[in-house]
Amino acid sequence: MKWFTSDTHFKHINILRHDGRPFSSIEEHDEALINNWNAVVLPGDVVYHLGDFGWMRTTQETNLYLARLHGVKFLIRGNHDHAPIRKASGWTKVVPYLEIAERGQKIVLFHYRMVVWNASHHGSWALHGHSHGSLPVNYRAKTMDVGTMLHGFRPISFDEVAEEMQKHVWVPVDAHGKGQE
Repeated sequence: MKWFTSDTHFKHINILRHDGRPFSSIEEHDEALINNWNAVVLPGDVVYHLGDFGWMRTTQETNLYLARLHGVKFLIRGNHDHAPIRKASGWTKVVPYLEIAERGQKIVLFHYRMVVWNASHHGSWALHGHSHGSLPVNYRAKTMDVGTMLHGFRPISFDEVAEEMQKHVWVPVDAHGKGQE
């Protein structure tokens, strides 16, 4: 099973206020996110974290969190993923950008929302985080914010993403959709 999430912001106390997250402390927040993650993700599942994992001061601290989370974890770096997070051994891979295919569907993974992306004019999807739900849903593009705060503070499955993408219709915004390759 493939899962997607972003903007967990573990140990980032200010995120409670910034996002209006419904937790009384960062400890309550972190425990809820860990429990929610592990309630859906099985140990052998793959999780793509699209950035802003947490606010850790050491690699050891990051690894302690990663060890508590089920799944094989990939990090697509966000703007808050500093060295202690990027260098943790609990990640299978850490990259700034990633393209994957799942059940024949090409998916572009990036921390930031894009207007166009590789093969968007051929039906590829773009998943992102960063905006914390502040951008309006664009039903004229196959793009989606996978931020944890938008999805019950847990990762979302490929099937959930596919269901959402059925509501989106790609409309060309550049020369690639107007007959040029």
